[in-house]
Amino acid sequence: MTTIIAGRVEQQSQVRDVIGALVKAGFPQDQISSFYVNPPGQHDIYPIGGDRDISPGAEHSVRGAAAGGAVGAAIGIAATPLVGPLGPIEGGLLGAYLGSLAGTLSQTDEAEETPPLRQAGMLVAVSVPDDAHERRAVQVLRALGAHDLERIEGTITDGDWDDFDPLSSPALLDKKP
Repeated sequence: MTTIIAGRVEQQSQVRDVIGALVKAGFPQDQISSFYVNPPGQHDIYPIGGDRDISPGAEHSVRGAAAGGAVGAAIGIAATPLVGPLGPIEGGLLGAYLGSLAGTLSQTDEAEETPPLRQAGMLVAVSVPDDAHERRAVQVLRALGAHDLERIEGTITDGDWDDFDPLSSPALLDKKP
């Protein structure tokens, strides 16, 4: 594995310009990779679509629904004389809904602590063998308008980033030139 410097650009014409500039700067064409990164959640890793088998924000909603359903049913039983024999059923359904909502919303604090996600767009990546090449790659990418520059360890073979993981959190470079 080597260090890879990557940056996101908006248009295909920018990809061609960046690749041309990287080759002109001395980087071998087979050590440069470009491809489109789908928006988070749309990488089709699973056969039915999506990135994960379970939504990360929904893991506690089942417990919330069960607790809410139980509380709702208990309230419904207590209210049976007022609302009739369907009280426990209606109370249980309403409780399950409100419980799942509360269980899901309780996770919003954790969502703020999640690492950044890679943004959608055209990604141009180049393998850099040393610090001097890294600085040169960063200069080329920034000069041509690349955003969200990142440094990551990986392998580019014949223009393909073999071990790219769209779900990994990007190690963004600072904003300094």
